[in-house]
Amino acid sequence: MIKTVRLIVPLLVLILLFTGCTSPSPEAAAFTAADQPSRVYYEIFVRTFYDTNGDGIGDLNGVTEKLDYLADLGVRGIWLMPVNPSPSYHGYDVTDYYGINPDYGTVDDLKRLTDEAHKRDIKIIMDFVVNHSSVQHPWFIESAKGEDSPKRDWYTWADVETPVTGGSATGASKAWHAKNGSHYLGVFWEGMPDLNLDNPEVRQEMIAVGKHWLELGVDGFRLDAAKHIYENLQSDRGKPETAEKNMAWWQEFRKAMEEQNHGIVMIGEVWDSPAVVAPYFNHAMSSAFNFDLAKRVLDMVRSETSSNIAFSLDRIYALYHKSAGGAFTDSIFLANHDQNRVISVLGGNLDHARMAASVLLTLPGNPFLYYGEEIGMAGMKPDEHIREPFPWTNDRTAAGNTSWIVPKFNGKEAASAEEMVSDPDSLYSHYKRLIEYRNGDPAMHNGGIVEFKLDNDKIESYIRATSGGDASLVVHNLGKEPAEVNIASVMGGETFKNAAFTTADGAALHADGTLTLPGYSTVILKP
Repeated sequence: MIKTVRLIVPLLVLILLFTGCTSPSPEAAAFTAADQPSRVYYEIFVRTFYDTNGDGIGDLNGVTEKLDYLADLGVRGIWLMPVNPSPSYHGYDVTDYYGINPDYGTVDDLKRLTDEAHKRDIKIIMDFVVNHSSVQHPWFIESAKGEDSPKRDWYTWADVETPVTGGSATGASKAWHAKNGSHYLGVFWEGMPDLNLDNPEVRQEMIAVGKHWLELGVDGFRLDAAKHIYENLQSDRGKPETAEKNMAWWQEFRKAMEEQNHGIVMIGEVWDSPAVVAPYFNHAMSSAFNFDLAKRVLDMVRSETSSNIAFSLDRIYALYHKSAGGAFTDSIFLANHDQNRVISVLGGNLDHARMAASVLLTLPGNPFLYYGEEIGMAGMKPDEHIREPFPWTNDRTAAGNTSWIVPKFNGKEAASAEEMVSDPDSLYSHYKRLIEYRNGDPAMHNGGIVEFKLDNDKIESYIRATSGGDASLVVHNLGKEPAEVNIASVMGGETFKNAAFTTADGAALHADGTLTLPGYSTVILKP
């Protein structure tokens, strides 16, 4: 039978099921505001995406040129990894928060990108690195001159009583680094000194930076290292007062951004358990990445064994709902720029990659795709090799292909977008069909989730439903062999009588409620 976590909810759910519609618990249903349907986002590392000036480095004009590729895939949002000037290839150590990396173009190029994206109903969010700057930032250079520097307190310097041997809360070997006879805090790396957000001047400067980019047309921010604004040392980890200070800062920042642009997208990188993530929904973030879910989905498709995701999400969403005081948005993904790529994690198994996409794109929230995921780009750490050039054409020397690094995993033997787009059976086509269906089904792009447990450990199933009664039953066969399940045997299952979508030929819903699923397939049923 269908189970839900709140004692007051199950009866309502069952009544709705018996009357021909379904509704999740209030917590599950409130994953997104009713007037803000979810969007499929696409994470882009500009350096490696598309090159328009022939220097081998991707640029903002390259993203603009490929907007139609993204729109055709069904993408409705883009996350740009850092585009500010930086001495590092990745950009996470910023030297000018108001500028654009000259490798990538100009501020006018960014404005053109946002204008063209908005014409296609695509939002643009920027990576915003608040926790730290570069050691080459003029602020830090000034701060390091000595105790009398007007910018001394813009960073955290150790006094004579501060132990400088403590470990970093991020897991880096050192938190403190020597400079000019003193030590500064840099929890990620010595090249990234931590900004001091206790200083009101720093807070106001970061708010001014955020408003600057909103004025130029961006729709929001992905907030890097969001929980490390104050959680710097190993001794800070888990302290309530540290978490409260983090929350207070992000609440202050969000309030200021909302005054500039109501409805701003603010997605936090809070790489931790749901219990740690939940408080950030309390007027700090509009969304946060669900790292636990990403691992769970990949583990499930690799093992080909059901994980009962809906059961877990109902409990997670109860935490988020309580913290948010109502609606919230989950941000779901399979991998990002800090993790080994999906196809590599799955050992090159394309069937498992398709199943991972099928699960991701049928769950609540805003799904994020890491660039090239849709064409099966491979990659394993070190980081440079999970950020390799996007293979646009079979001829890697053709115009547009970047060459900033020699690919180890995506060389000429790897499939290109050119061949995948034209192949109806490709991984790209699988993603495109799923996204197209998701964008057109209100229950899929704007609904919560309810457990629907079938008696087969190869089957993962759940109901997606809106508070208005629109419902979809999602059934995945995670295994290689065909399977049959009787959905009418589960309370409310007889409601779903029409197969609206399937990823494989041969799926069939029979009159007695038996559903036949080919191996590695997904079926979506409607009332």
